[in-house]
Amino acid sequence: MSPVNSLWFKWKSLRLPWRKSFLVGSDLSGNTFWEFKDALNAARYRRIVKFNPKTHYADVKVSPQWHQWLRYVRAEPPSIEEQQQDVLRQIQIKKLARLADERWASKPSFLDMPQTEQPAPATQTTDATVNASAQGNNMHDKAAPTPKTKEEANPVETPATKKDPWAAARGAPSQDWQPQSWTPKPSQR
Repeated sequence: MSPVNSLWFKWKSLRLPWRKSFLVGSDLSGNTFWEFKDALNAARYRRIVKFNPKTHYADVKVSPQWHQWLRYVRAEPPSIEEQQQDVLRQIQIKKLARLADERWASKPSFLDMPQTEQPAPATQTTDATVNASAQGNNMHDKAAPTPKTKEEANPVETPATKKDPWAAARGAPSQDWQPQSWTPKPSQR
């Protein structure tokens, strides 16, 4: 802020009896905040903000501290140091949120599609001890039956061999029904 603006702000902030409005403070964006006596209730002061004339109305933002002051939630206006600390706090929160998002994105999700194809179901066991004991029993005792694995005892049904439970319902007469288009006929009087 220039020295001229600083002097002007100090002059406008003096609560002289003939003044109708008093400058209370400004924010980091250049908006100024004012108080003036209410015409209907002289004991109460009205609070307003005058936007920086260089800023488009759509781009005007009032900080939460000044918004609280405007709505009489806080009695004292925020200082410049408090506003600067709030900006630093927001920067730190954004940084921590970005780090948390990166950490969250790096972990695999159960909702994501699997990266590799699922292996085919095993038809034989890969346990070497079971296969070795089965071969050892066959060598010593030819009459003993070879043990079957669970998959060999119950072969896996492929989708082609499974019975379709909806096959009987497909032969219904309404299976191929489609609505007919409507053409209006001339009305009779």
